[in-house]
Order: sequence, then structure tokens, then C-alpha cells
Amino acid sequence: MRRIIVATSRLLFTVCALMLPLATASHAQETEAPLTPFVLPDAGPFLPKDLGPENNEAIAAWIGSAHADNASEAFTHWDEDGEIRPNCSVCHSGAGFRSFHGLDGSAPGLPESPIPTGGVVDCATCHAPGIAEVKAITLPSGVEHPVQGVEAACMTCHQGRSAGINVEEATAGAEVDVVNAELRFINPHYKTAAATWLGGYGKAGYHYEGKSYSGRFFHARPVATCVSCHDPHGLEVKVESCATCHDTENPQAIRIRKQSYDGSGNLTQGIRTDIANNAALLLSTLQDYSAKVAGVPILYDAHSYPYFFTDANGDGVVDTGDDGRSVSYASWTPRMLRAAYNWKLVTADPGIYAHNPHYALELLYDSIDDLMVGLGGDTASLGILR
Repeated sequence: MRRIIVATSRLLFTVCALMLPLATASHAQETEAPLTPFVLPDAGPFLPKDLGPENNEAIAAWIGSAHADNASEAFTHWDEDGEIRPNCSVCHSGAGFRSFHGLDGSAPGLPESPIPTGGVVDCATCHAPGIAEVKAITLPSGVEHPVQGVEAACMTCHQGRSAGINVEEATAGAEVDVVNAELRFINPHYKTAAATWLGGYGKAGYHYEGKSYSGRFFHARPVATCVSCHDPHGLEVKVESCATCHDTENPQAIRIRKQSYDGSGNLTQGIRTDIANNAALLLSTLQDYSAKVAGVPILYDAHSYPYFFTDANGDGVVDTGDDGRSVSYASWTPRMLRAAYNWKLVTADPGIYAHNPHYALELLYDSIDDLMVGLGGDTASLGILR
């Protein structure tokens, strides 16, 4: 559908009609399939008749972005229920977002009722009158961070839903290497760029006692906000700006220092690779610890919540119960939970190598180091750096 819409300028403006709950027979014939309409507010400056052809380029970019993908899991997860839970609707529906910030005339806060399905991150999510009046957002850690303009939209939804403090509270006072039947995996959620960008200041990760953590990643000017690097409508990274200071337009090839963090000694690879390798090392160390200390091997499945599952016989296959469903991991020790949370936080932000590589490396190193204590190993022997 999106390829057809953006193919020509004439068809491009047609998308405005598709944003409303109207799908004509002619449109269905053009695409050879019924169209699922987008949902925009029924009032305000974002109706088709008001957008104008001068916005064609922005509309085209938006239509091709994840924010407009109304067939994605991010916007269809609740279709069977017919409504989106209030806490989920804030980021998975434009109507829920506007309600949360009081941009629809309601009192700010979680919507009082579920929000109908069918919405996306629409024009009025970021351009709603009043968005500039949102001066701060509160992170899951409790930290209140000042924002300006559209930054309020970005940081409301890309901050995750958990923080290190949740892990700290869940494991407080417990023996670090003793399985605790009350513990369950704490998920930081997805696309946590705003939280990782703020680093230790935002307190998204679990911070180990006695360790210091890099704060917000201040890039070179004028890179200071989300839209400094990302196209606000298409969301693509403005890679050409990287070449201003770096001898490449490929962000994944950029390093932060002339030293190897993953122990490979390879200084030709980007810091993204170092982070990915250390993340892989953390996961394998977690699995080693689960078998040797917790006594029950653990496996990770990115496609099934809660992601961590039991492999009691160690055959590399997730165990299933009598009902045929995968058996969620339930043999957590506090030391395991802390490391697993940090691993998921780092890997949940695919752009963390650019958003805050220092914070990522610190969380990974400290988590590996802590697990090695439980295993009686020597982190120095791994050759990794913090």
C-alpha cells in the first residue's frame, strides 16, 4: 500500500484520505486489497483538506516510517481485544498520547478508558497544539527531564517502562546467588533510545554499587536532540552529518577511542561491533551462571515474552509444559536478574552505539564482572574493557 501511495505526487496526496476511516472501492481496486484506514483526530489542523500539497514530502516520509505502519505488531497487538489498555495506548496510539499529555482537552495522565485500536503515531502526536507546553517528562527511574518542543513526543515513548530501581527493589535484601522463587524477569521494554541516551543521569540501567556511570551522551554540536540525527518524519538517520567530524558516513564504522573493548584487539571495526560482542559475551556468561550456580540452564527467545525460558536438561531447546507452552524461566537469583535486565536494556536499543556507547559498555562490563564473581572467574582474563 505504501509503495503505491508514494509512487507519484498525485497519489501522494491521496494518503490524506486514507488517514481517515474511509476506504473507497476505487482505492481498494487500485491496491487489489481492502485498505486498513489510518485514524487521525476528527478535529484540528491535520485534516486532509488542511494539509496542502506543500506537505507532500513530509507525508511521504511519514507513510514509509514505522510510526505509520498500521500493520505492525506495535499497532495490531490489541486487535483481538478491540481496544488498547490505557498504559499501552500512550505510545501505541496517537489518541492515547494526546490524552496522556492533556492535548485533547482532558486532564493530563493515563487515559481514563481504553483507546480504540486502529491508530498510529499520527501527525497530531508530534504536531498537536500544546505539545510545546510540555516542559518535562518523568522517566521510569523517577528522574524528571526537561524537554523542548517535539522532544516531548520522542522521549515520552522511547524511555522504556522499567528502570534499574525496579530491579534494585525486587532483589533488595536477598542472597545474590540463591534462587528466589518470587523473582521474575523485569523487562525494560523496546526502543529505549531516550533512556539510554541519558545514561547514568537517567538511571535506566541497573547500577552496581560502587560504580560510576557516564551521563547523557553529549555529541558534538549541533547534535543535541533526537531530530538532530533522525529525520522527524521518515525517522532515517541523517548519515551525511556524520562525515562532518568522522571520516565515514557509516555510523556503524565509527569508534570512540583507539582501544579494543571486546578483547579482540581489532581497531578497524566500529564501536557497535565491540558492544555487540560484549553483549553476546554477557548472554553466554549468564547462561553459564544459570547452569552452574542457579542449577537450571536458561535460554533466550527474542520472539516470545517473557523472553527467558527454561532448558532444564541443557539440550539447547526450550522446555514445554503439559499445555505445550514454553516454560518461563523461574530460577532467578538476584545476580542473574540484574545482569539479564542490563543485557536486555542494551540490546533493546539497536542504536545504543550512537546514543550512548560509553553507558552501554559500562553496563555490559559490570554485569559480566558481577556474574564472574558468582562463577569464581576472573574478568581480567577475558580481555574486555569498561
